[in-house]
Parts: sequence; structure tokens; C-alpha cells
Amino acid sequence: MIDDVDTELHFTPRQQAVLEQALRLLVEGGEKSVTTAGIARAASCSKESLYKWFGDRDGLLSAMIAYQASKVRTFESAGHRLDADELRRHLSAFAQDLLEVLAGDVSLALNRLAIGRVTKDGQKLGRMLLERGRAQIDQRARALLEDGRRSGLLVFDNGDEAYRVFYGLIVGDSHVRFLLGEAADRGLFQRRAERAVERFWTLFAAA
Repeated sequence: MIDDVDTELHFTPRQQAVLEQALRLLVEGGEKSVTTAGIARAASCSKESLYKWFGDRDGLLSAMIAYQASKVRTFESAGHRLDADELRRHLSAFAQDLLEVLAGDVSLALNRLAIGRVTKDGQKLGRMLLERGRAQIDQRARALLEDGRRSGLLVFDNGDEAYRVFYGLIVGDSHVRFLLGEAADRGLFQRRAERAVERFWTLFAAA
């Protein structure tokens, strides 16, 4: 059986609800709205609870990023060999989720905030996005590709390179376009994800 990787193990349902409110405030009001007082009020919790769960403001931002990254689903096998249909289905789900998350208001707000703060406090938020967001997504996706290779479905020498090809086939220059304000046509995401998987399969599928 294929089980969802539980990427939200570190967040209780209550904490997830709080993080959703924090992300909503970020989208609606920008960086200045992400305060412990504002989040506590919006989420109907105490500031003490926020400090206990997430620590300081950087800890809260890190948790927001990790929670947002968890919305990109990936899968890992429970020790059995995948078949081609399973693997293609999971790759397509990952690709579609990735496009949805990258095009979403929350991810765009976080990335724009990180870009705007580069000259203010170094690249702290940018590093958070890479380490708690992108790196977590990449790690889980590479594990799925490795499952495909162990199952005899994919052939590649370097998992990182294979994943970078897959990521490029999915995203292309879309993320930059979204950041610059181009509207995302979400109705095309499923077909775009399927097309990326088809092209990746042509390049890396076993004979």
C-alpha cells in the first residue's frame, strides 16, 4: 500500500489552524500584520501559546513556511514495488500540487517578502524558505523518484539531477511570472502536470 507522507506530524490540528490564520494575515496585510498579538486575536489563542509552540517571530515564520510546504503531497512506498500506474499517478499529483502552491497567494507573499528583506536583515527569510520550504519538498520528491528506481521503473545515475529535470519540466519560468503578477490559469494545472510527467517518463523510464 502507498501511504501519504505525513508532513504535518509536528503540527497539531490546533496549531495548523493558527498557522492558517497567520498565513491569511500575511496575504491580506503584509509583513506588518504578522504579529503575535494579531495572530493570537485572529486565531483566538493566547500569545503564550504562540511562544510555547513556535518560539520567537522567526520560529513562527519558519513554521508558516514548513506548513505551507506540507501542502505539496508526496508519497513513499511501504516496502513494496511500485507499478507504473501508481508512480505516474503520484508524480502527477506532486506536480499539480507544486503548481497550485507556487501560484497561491501565500507562497507568493512569502517569496516577495523574502526578496524585499534581502537588504534589510541579510537573507534570513530566504534561507528559511529554502531550508524549511523548498528543501523539504525536494527531499520528499527525490525519495519518490528513488522508490521508482528501486522498483525498476526509472533509470538515472544521479537522483538530484533527475529531480531537477522533473522540477524544471513542471515549473519552467512560471514561478517568476507569478511573482511578477501574471495570473495563473489553474484550469490548466492538471494537464500541465500530466504533460511534465509524460516528458519525464520519456527521459527516465526503464525500457
